[in-house]
Amino acid sequence: QVQLVESGGGLVQAGDSLRLSCAASGGTFSRYLMGWFRQTPGKEREFVAAISWNGDVTRYADSVKGRFTISRDNAKNMVYLQMNSLKPGDTAVYYCAVGKRVGSWIMPTTYDYWGQGTQVTVSS
Repeated sequence: QVQLVESGGGLVQAGDSLRLSCAASGGTFSRYLMGWFRQTPGKEREFVAAISWNGDVTRYADSVKGRFTISRDNAKNMVYLQMNSLKPGDTAVYYCAVGKRVGSWIMPTTYDYWGQGTQVTVSS
């Protein structure tokens, strides 16, 4: 059974950094797209970043470009999101996801498996 477990969230001040981790188990993920999304109450899940199966290609939402970096370690079945210069607007529950199908990287429907999420709160 596929399982994704996020960690690394917390409460920080504006300008601080956090590194989110996502551990994948129950399958082989080295061939698949992996991504990060975020969601706040009452809003739809929002694309943050995604990385190709080999790590060669990445994509970011405009709102996080230049501040966030996605990476992966296929040997460990891990994906990471380094978040720098955090802003209060980054406050959300962050989810990692694995996508096996072909589709738009920014669409949640492209992804087949999701973690339970980790809360990130940025105070001003």
